[in-house]
Amino acid sequence: MSPFAVLAGAALALIAVASAGLAFWPDGASSPGARHPGVEVASAQDSRTLLGRTVVLDPGHNGGNGAHPAAINRRVDAGGFQKECDTVGASTDDGYAEHAFDFDVAIRAADLLRALGATVILTRNEDDGVGPCVDERARIGNEAGADAVVSIHADGGPAEGSGFHVIAPAASPDGSNNAILDSSGQLADLLRASFGAATGQPRSDYLGSDGIAIRSDLGGLNLSRVPKVFLECGNMRNPGDAARIKDPAWRQRAAEGVADGLAAYLTGSPPDDGRS
Repeated sequence: MSPFAVLAGAALALIAVASAGLAFWPDGASSPGARHPGVEVASAQDSRTLLGRTVVLDPGHNGGNGAHPAAINRRVDAGGFQKECDTVGASTDDGYAEHAFDFDVAIRAADLLRALGATVILTRNEDDGVGPCVDERARIGNEAGADAVVSIHADGGPAEGSGFHVIAPAASPDGSNNAILDSSGQLADLLRASFGAATGQPRSDYLGSDGIAIRSDLGGLNLSRVPKVFLECGNMRNPGDAARIKDPAWRQRAAEGVADGLAAYLTGSPPDDGRS
């Protein structure tokens, strides 16, 4: 084959990948996944395809929340009761903010999922804004008709507690999310397996049961009409968890765990978490 043919083939392949990975939400701006070029897809996913599937990643909180208390403290519908629009989020003892961690992992996971052909929408496209409120975060997934949604967080628990857990929805007080309870539970199980396998992070020893919590007090789960879970990647107040959370290489593994779990859910190929 001539050198020109090789170069032409490579160019067409790059164009195809770029076209498949481009998503716009909600203001017509390109999603920020391209800020981290060169991210490789985990080898376990190489044979999977997510073409035609839509995933929403919901990085918790936002960098401007702390400076706008009136905006984030206003009450919004949370599925049968009222709750604050949003919160500031947690931080490590030396000041690494949860909102920055959530956003970084979400962007990395978005890159991996786009490389598998998925359309990926982020609920926020910056880390210096305010919100969106919990009801708007749920609405973004609903209006996109998402096949699955993962809300990415890190906890601010007791310093002696460590580990990660996945939060699946219980029936909301108004009973409006009953249709997604089973599917969200399946997503939670698969994400628990994949995240633990990718990161080596233990399951939480202070919240939930064996890495799973079922809750009816989170507006983002109560208002969702598509399968959705929250992932608490670790405890920012625990020294060991905090060290991992601040490590860019570990954040990449966390993103791989998110992408693996979503791919397993969407393709019906459960990951092996190495546990009986």
